[in-house]
Amino acid sequence: MRRRDVLAGLGSVGIVGGAGVMVIRGPPSLDGNTGTGESQPGNSDEAGSTNTEPLTIETIDAPGSEAGEFRVPAADRATFLDFFGTWCPPCIEQMPALAEANERIGDEVLFMSVTSESRPNGELADWWEKHDGSWLLGLDPTAALTARYLAGGYPSAVAIDMSGTVQWSDSGIKTADELVAGIEQALEAGGQ
Repeated sequence: MRRRDVLAGLGSVGIVGGAGVMVIRGPPSLDGNTGTGESQPGNSDEAGSTNTEPLTIETIDAPGSEAGEFRVPAADRATFLDFFGTWCPPCIEQMPALAEANERIGDEVLFMSVTSESRPNGELADWWEKHDGSWLLGLDPTAALTARYLAGGYPSAVAIDMSGTVQWSDSGIKTADELVAGIEQALEAGGQ
């Protein structure tokens, strides 16, 4: 009886997880189209995707971040985005490499970590401080930015040049060197 409950629970998690991916990424397509005959803008599974229409992202008051709004991608410099979840152990593991990359190259780009979680800002700021975040912290409550640029699972990183073209994107835990190399691709492409 217990084994049956475990298997049913695992099946439910798979169904709920798949539905969540469908909500964020849309249904899968064999031909890269949405089914309406239009190609999907902002599909960042590959470098070179372009969706230059900026989105306004709210930032919160937290260590290294101040409450306000930023346009993403930035018009005046390259943009680096880290998509994370506070519930995600690999995202926590990624924080030191992000801190090092920000220290090395963050002044040259709009460097921002983004979550689509709906948590009170105070809780998110506490999590940020606990995990040594010290750069911009953005909220994407509608998941519009996440849907446009998420490069797979969490954590996910994207480097966008000044023209709005994705020059590098990848998911999973990265070293600071890998993050900096991705950001440098966006800087070089934008002539910065």
